Amino acid sequence: MQRRDFLKTGIQTAAVGAAGAIPAYASPAATATASPAKASAVMSSYSAEDHRRRLQNIGLATREIRTCLRKHLVTNYLPGQCCYNLGEYPCRQPWDPGEYDEQELDRLKDHGIELLQVFDDWNDSLRLFGGTKHTALNPNGFRRFIDMAHRRDIKVLAYVSTGFLQWTDPDFLQEWSPVGSRCSLGFWDMARCSPASPGWRAYLLPRLVRIMDDYGVDGLYNDAGYFTNSAKSNFPESSPLKAPAEDEMSAFEETPTYDGALTDLLALIYAEVKRRGGIFKLHVDGALEPQTGGQKVYDYLWVGEGVNNADGLREAVKNHAPYVVPCIDMSFAKVGSEDEQYLHAIPYLQFPLLHAGRPFTGERGMIPGVQYVSDNDFWMQRCREVWKHYQANPNGPHVYSGWDAVPPRAETRPTHARWLKRYLPLVAEGTWAWLEIGESSLFASPLPEQVVASAFVNRESYLVLANYGQVPAELETSADYVSTDHSSAAPRKQWALPPRSLQILQRSV
Repeated sequence: MQRRDFLKTGIQTAAVGAAGAIPAYASPAATATASPAKASAVMSSYSAEDHRRRLQNIGLATREIRTCLRKHLVTNYLPGQCCYNLGEYPCRQPWDPGEYDEQELDRLKDHGIELLQVFDDWNDSLRLFGGTKHTALNPNGFRRFIDMAHRRDIKVLAYVSTGFLQWTDPDFLQEWSPVGSRCSLGFWDMARCSPASPGWRAYLLPRLVRIMDDYGVDGLYNDAGYFTNSAKSNFPESSPLKAPAEDEMSAFEETPTYDGALTDLLALIYAEVKRRGGIFKLHVDGALEPQTGGQKVYDYLWVGEGVNNADGLREAVKNHAPYVVPCIDMSFAKVGSEDEQYLHAIPYLQFPLLHAGRPFTGERGMIPGVQYVSDNDFWMQRCREVWKHYQANPNGPHVYSGWDAVPPRAETRPTHARWLKRYLPLVAEGTWAWLEIGESSLFASPLPEQVVASAFVNRESYLVLANYGQVPAELETSADYVSTDHSSAAPRKQWALPPRSLQILQRSV
């Protein structure tokens, strides 16, 4: 997790400490309620005519689009994702999923959410209630929550970190961490453990496996807690890392464009997650993707934390490998309207994360007996701001995460649901996407300045038009289209794009 005060020194993730000896559980999590894998429609139910239409449309687009930023085949993509707040942590007593969560999960199911990630409130990182960083704050309650989600065909990822570990955790060994790697914020007082440390790997990896096997989660969300080679190279004077970890082994090439040990560690975890048919989601820092030399080490990349400009985020991540899940950090960034998040994301095969679950009350920043790093850092200020809102509005509208807007906006959730409904047909399994089209015969003349077009082609052909400028734009398509917002309207070729607006068009037969 990246935060404003630490942007110059690398990844600043709200991670927590590590576990002690791996505990033995009375019984593993019941995973029988998880739905079996289902074949996609393109594999199981497309008729010969369906395949004919798809191939004809792809062939036509291939002839019409000569250049683009990137071309991609959509497979195994779950765009409806949510960060679910289980409850406050630190806390006075553990959260306990119940009827509220049943109703909230029903709402999320109807919304179109297919994948939840729970943040570090799922575990007992400060060992307040006898647990650890790698065990649930409420083991029975966490298993019950996972069962609730599975009954609705919603997958759950548990938060972990391949780098961050509390300095105060009794299991922490200084030899795992580079000198100067301390990252302190709120109740988190963390070291960045080196991915090149054999001792750290031997400690961490079995615990990650145990999380998957004991709780029945559908994968892991990894907050990497890693200070990149490029950051160390670009800002050597301001780098907090003054010496390698004592236990570090130099086995890989390390350059500003390749993080060797991190790549190896992520690849091992990714393989273990995929061995279980699971999903691995990754956050490196801000808008960064891991420098892996092209090796695939994740399914989804979360970006946006600590970034204060939505346009800058779009430009930084638009050519990242799929699938990117943007989370505009409303702690810092401002958007002009609820629709703006989708303007930045959809043309680049991305869809924003939703925040939901139990209310984020801010009480976690004021729990008696908890040692906070500072009483006045921005996270503590944020908690007090949220607590003040919650006290004045106990029945809502609610804040749901540290990245959510304060005060919350009533239209956030319905806007997310509306755009998700429009986005899903574009990214059906087997769709070919041409992102940021360059030379093509799709338009009667070159696109206006600040206008971007992307095509999504399957049995139907869609064109996404985005105007990132501050002035209106007009354009003419070569073929007839209808707006998916007004599908009953007559097909046409002339399109007006207001400033900072997004249009999704469907090609007429």
